[in-house]
Amino acid sequence: MADEPVVFARLSDAPITLDAVTTAVGADAAGAVVTFAGIVRDHDGGRAVLSLDYEAHPSAAEVIAAVAATVAADFPGVRVAIEHRVGSLVVGDLALACAVSSAHRAEAFAACSRLVDEVKRRVPIWKQQHFADGSSEWVGSL
Repeated sequence: MADEPVVFARLSDAPITLDAVTTAVGADAAGAVVTFAGIVRDHDGGRAVLSLDYEAHPSAAEVIAAVAATVAADFPGVRVAIEHRVGSLVVGDLALACAVSSAHRAEAFAACSRLVDEVKRRVPIWKQQHFADGSSEWVGSL
């Protein structure tokens, strides 16, 4: 596989795509590419959601890169690409895109699952959910 296990791990205020992360981790030795698309849904806790605003702590870019590096180290032979949106998103927008490639599917699935879980757990990104009833609430990743 290529030299660097983490192709990129970044935040973006522009739209992101699953194609970008999938293409980034491609390699001749990769027999598996597992992806995850975190999409803004139209509900939360029984309430209709219209939109989200994501805000990141200044350390968020460094933390997402550290998470990706840790996952890559824990699963030798994988390649990782991950991108998280910040800013205003609406229902159907892609908020998180990641891809992991590996020679075998088991490692790719496990690494991708860990990557998503650790990003949600550790990266200081918060979202304000705007509901159809006119109310809103903040939800933190930490």
